[in-house]
Amino acid sequence: MSLKTYLFGLSMADRARLADRCGTTYGHLRNVSYGQKPCAAELAINIERETSGAVRCEDLRPDVDWGVLRATATPNLAHEAG
Repeated sequence: MSLKTYLFGLSMADRARLADRCGTTYGHLRNVSYGQKPCAAELAINIERETSGAVRCEDLRPDVDWGVLRATATPNLAHEAG
């Protein structure tokens, strides 16, 4: 689910509580959800945790190889053979 969809499904009070639990402000979360501000990797992790996985890190930061961090990446066998 996108952050925007998740956020706008919450009441204003719940949006503020989510932001607080993620260590940021609702305004920043809103800017991230609209693509106006980048989402830091640490914030992506916090958002996934605080949304119980409804909003995933991979959706917030597709440029990060989350598979390595999740230990789900396929090993690079060519590198090991070298």
